[in-house]
Order: sequence, then structure tokens, then C-alpha cells
Amino acid sequence: MAKAEIVIPRMGESIIEATITRWLKAEGDMINEDDAIAEIATDKVDSEITSPISGKFIKKFYNEGDTVAIGTVIALVANEDSDSINDTPKPVEIPVEAINISAMENSIKEENSIVEETSDKFYSPLVKSIAKAEGISLSELDTVKGSAKDGRLNKEDVLNYIKNRNISPEVKATPKQIIPETPKVISSSGDQIVEMDRMRKLIADHMVMSKHTSPHVTSFIEVDMTNIVMWRNKKKDSFEKREGEKLTFTPIFIEAAAKALKEYPGVNASVDGTKIILRKNINIGMATALPNGNLIVPVIKNADQKNLLGISKTVNDLANRARINKLNPEEIQDGTFTITNLGSFGSITGTPIINQPQVAILAIGVIQKKPVVIETPQGDTIGIRHMMIMSIAFDHRVVDGAMGGLYLKRVAEYLENFDVNQTI
Repeated sequence: MAKAEIVIPRMGESIIEATITRWLKAEGDMINEDDAIAEIATDKVDSEITSPISGKFIKKFYNEGDTVAIGTVIALVANEDSDSINDTPKPVEIPVEAINISAMENSIKEENSIVEETSDKFYSPLVKSIAKAEGISLSELDTVKGSAKDGRLNKEDVLNYIKNRNISPEVKATPKQIIPETPKVISSSGDQIVEMDRMRKLIADHMVMSKHTSPHVTSFIEVDMTNIVMWRNKKKDSFEKREGEKLTFTPIFIEAAAKALKEYPGVNASVDGTKIILRKNINIGMATALPNGNLIVPVIKNADQKNLLGISKTVNDLANRARINKLNPEEIQDGTFTITNLGSFGSITGTPIINQPQVAILAIGVIQKKPVVIETPQGDTIGIRHMMIMSIAFDHRVVDGAMGGLYLKRVAEYLENFDVNQTI
């Protein structure tokens, strides 16, 4: 007898539940080993669940749109030799280290972990349990400021809120007292109304949160990219023939940004209240557009420790897998700095929004031929050069104009002094 329980796999330490977005197989279907059975989504990444055996899809225990905990059995698959099938789902067994709560907190019953409302924000089952027990609605929970990663609520945030909830009317502030109310929008005849998908809702929430968290300042600089353009044009064909992939400008930008971050660690940082966390690792995220129009930011870990070839291989691998929804959760976590290439879409420059909890983001504009003044020992001349405008948006709470400007200037210097004799 051979049967397999299809479970929600562990997908990173901070992820404790996932939503079944689509069943790819129906009960009764014959499937092969490694066939995709379902698509699932977390607040970090989307992925597929595959079957470990060939056989018949016997039973599914959840519907599309259901959110279930990591480790939950969601379906059964059995081969033809199976003489019995237990179609009762196995109790959920979630490793304690994946949730990081005590055994007593783990004993909170599942039926108490659901608040009968919906919210675009992510709340752990423990936070929902406490909220329900204290009579806190999701709409009220949405007003509580979180101190965990990406502004999420943790147990301490909720307990502190409950403790101070009824001290005085002034303590309890609603979003309408802080943020102007969103104006009511009325659709007209012929307008098309499109519901945001799950990822777009997360992006929207993250962008609004970032603008309300950090006072954004943007600085700009113009960079002469002529030497890099000529070097790439000379190397790209041989590189593609040898490596089977394209040589883009992105690895060069990442290399320059990483070198400059070592010299200006205040830009490779995060803010925790009144504390500045200077990050030891230099993990650079690269904003990647997806075919459906959404955005994801895979991270090149320890970018300062890789050579240009290593960065190129990593960039191409992450970008390709991002576009086909094959990234692992840990590959979009722990970024300390972000680069977004606006020039890919023809934009001259832009003012990007900081990817919290980072304190800066670098934007790359399109490279264009322009007439510029060239200084020589014999005097100034006008020539055609490949020029690019680069910008940096930074958190003015901890990065002042001098540091932001000096960092941007240093990145430009690395680009303009690129070693055209190097090989890759």
C-alpha cells in the first residue's frame, strides 16, 4: 500500500500559514509523481505543491481561498495498491520554533483563532486569538501600530494595546485622526472595475506604510556610462555563448552599490524606534516586474562578497525564477538595500519608495546618448556620451542629505571608473 498526505510545507521561519489559491487537480484525477496539485500563497511568495507519488487524487480537505497552517494535511493521493484510505485530515503539527511562542500559548484552541472579519493585513493565529478573546475587531486591530518586521503586529503589541486601551480617550487613536479619510470614488457608466489581486493588495499596503513611516528625500546624479556600455557590448556575445545567458547592466549596478555600502554603512541600515541598526550583511534586493504587472524583490545575499560573474549568475537565476513563480521564501527576505531599474521601461529617472524596513533605495534611469562637455588637458570639447540619471530615496530620520548625496556620488564614481580591462 502506498499513499501520501499532501501538506502545506514549511516555507521560512516567519511564515506560519498559507492560502490555497487554486486547485490544479480534481478528486479522482490520475496524477504523476511531481505533478503540481495546488497553488498556494503567503504574504512572502507564491508557490506550487507537488505530489510525492504517482496515483489517484483521492481527497481534498480544503477549498480555494482557505487559509491553513504550515504542516496541515490538505489532500490525499494513493496508488492503485492502496487498500484503504483514511479521508480524515491529520491534526496540524506546527513546529514550535516556526511560531516562536510558548507551549501555553500554543494551546489556544483553533476555533478561537479566527476573527469573523476580513483584512488586507496579515495577522498570525496567536494575534487573532488574543484579539477575539478581548473583543477587538479586525477593523480596530488595523489601527494598532506593529513593531515586528514590515510593521506587523506581534503578541506584545496587542497586549500593550489592550493594557492601554481604556486608560483615556486620547490613548486610542483611529486612522481618521491620523490619516485623511480616503475620498469616496464613484464609478461611471462604462468604467471597468478590477479587484486587486492578493499581491497587489500587499504591495499597496506596503507602499502606504512606507510613506507614513519614513520622511522620504530624493537626490539625483548624472553618470557617464560610456565605458561600461562599450565594455558590455564587447563582452555580451562571448558571455552568452559561454554561459548560456545574457550579460545585463544590473550586476554592474549591484557591484557598485555594494562597494559603496561598505564605505557608507549608515545607508545599509534599519530603524527600530530610536535605535539605528547598522546591518553586518550587504543583501541587495532587485525590484523585478512580473508578467502580471505586479512586483517582487528577490535578494542577492552578501553581494559585497561576490565577483561580477557571481553576481551576474545570481541575478539571472533569481530574475528568471521570479517571472515563473519559482522563488523560495528565503530568497525575498532579509534585504538591507534595494535597487530598482526604471530605465528598463524607458524612464529617465524617478523617486522610488523605500522598501521597509530599509532606509534607502537606488533608482537607475535609462542610458541615453547625449552631447556633453568633455574636459581634456587641451581644453573642453563637446562629444557624444552614454549618460544616465541615477537617484536615491532615503529615510531622512537617519540619513541626512550629506550622507545620501555622498553615497550616491560614490556609486557614480565606481561606475565611471569601471575597469574596462577586466574579464568576466
